[in-house]
Amino acid sequence: MPHKSWWAAWSVYCQPRVAGMIFLGFSAGLPFLLVFSTLSAWLRDEGIARSIIGFFSWVGVTYSIKVFWAPVIDRLQLPVLSRFFGKRRAWMLLAQLGIASGLVGMAFADVHTQLQQIALLAVFVAFCSATQDVAVDAYRIEAVISEYQGAMAASYVFGYRVALLAAGAGAFYIADYVSWSAAYLVMALLMLVGIVTTLLIREPEHSIDDRVEQLERKLESALGVADRAGFLRRIRKGVADAVLSPFVEFFSRNGRMGIAILLFIAVYRLSDITMGVMANPFYLDLGFSKIEIAEVSKVFGFFMTIAGSAMGGVLVLRYGIMKPLLLGAVMVALTNLLFAGLAAVEADLTLLAVVISADNLSGGIAAAVFIAYLSSLTHSSYTATQYALFSSLMTLPAKLLGGFSGIVVDSQGYQAFFIYAALLGLPAILLVLWLIRCQPRQELANRSQ
Repeated sequence: MPHKSWWAAWSVYCQPRVAGMIFLGFSAGLPFLLVFSTLSAWLRDEGIARSIIGFFSWVGVTYSIKVFWAPVIDRLQLPVLSRFFGKRRAWMLLAQLGIASGLVGMAFADVHTQLQQIALLAVFVAFCSATQDVAVDAYRIEAVISEYQGAMAASYVFGYRVALLAAGAGAFYIADYVSWSAAYLVMALLMLVGIVTTLLIREPEHSIDDRVEQLERKLESALGVADRAGFLRRIRKGVADAVLSPFVEFFSRNGRMGIAILLFIAVYRLSDITMGVMANPFYLDLGFSKIEIAEVSKVFGFFMTIAGSAMGGVLVLRYGIMKPLLLGAVMVALTNLLFAGLAAVEADLTLLAVVISADNLSGGIAAAVFIAYLSSLTHSSYTATQYALFSSLMTLPAKLLGGFSGIVVDSQGYQAFFIYAALLGLPAILLVLWLIRCQPRQELANRSQ
């Protein structure tokens, strides 16, 4: 791919669909805290027991299992809505209306007498939110060419981060001055940002791939469900096409490299997610006040993450995906070493700001480029299903490993922990170097299919 000038690369953010992703990102990010930390604060402020609040954290499981209904979103045309808006926009609109209605229901429920109803509504909002994520991810991948995926990811991250501020700090301000019910009503009203955007954008084109149709017929024949006669056989055929075919297609396209790609997806976020678990405890143990942490990590963190995401989108447009992917992996590992250095010196607010800025800048670059990479791995016939699989695999191993972070800190100290977190970035660096080396051969194989 020929390199674009820096001006041409930055101008990608003026593209209507790229700019529109800011508002879809806002719509995707808004419900997240409203069923997590903001909801926990509301319940505790009303005097609900901590043990009960802890059970509400299980709502988050909904986001981790969205891959199970992503095939439905990929295949099912919604009655009436799909005819007027198209497949992706119809699912987005339905999910956004569900989120708004669920938040309204939570706002009018009494915390003390209708706690079970609030729990069920929280699950409903999380389910609709996860559904919206699947539909928005599919739209983002299908709406523009692969060169623009980094910019689409950066715009999405910007909108998502603004939504987190609204659903976090914004909801707290409204609750403090008015009430928690008013806060949730305002958040429901803010879902109009996503609804209006969905109504204004155009549905991306959906092409029919002959190779995929042949693959599905071969799979149906192998499973003995090619004959459509009989209700159960039609059900099995639908499951084969919607659930099994996306996985078969991925490995038929990538061959044995598919295993290495999935392994790379699983380890790319190990370093930064593992470090992030202990970040706030580390700041507190250094002696910084909560206000200092909030001012530096939230304010500096927000703007540097946005700057890093925007830079990641530009780098993808100028240099392709793989080289910026390597840059992101190296930068994330190196910034963990900066935290190790911070642990070895006396607490200094300026130094903390520098290290946090570097961490968020590198994290923003890595996140935008990695989203573009995952998007490039999907096939247009199975966008929602394959991306949902990749995004789940992206965080699960890191979250599981992050659970042991406290043990490492307690036994070895913060400096050793951050060196350990940096070393966790080595597998991703080595794998991306290997994938770069294998890329010409893989592209040649794909063209010959």
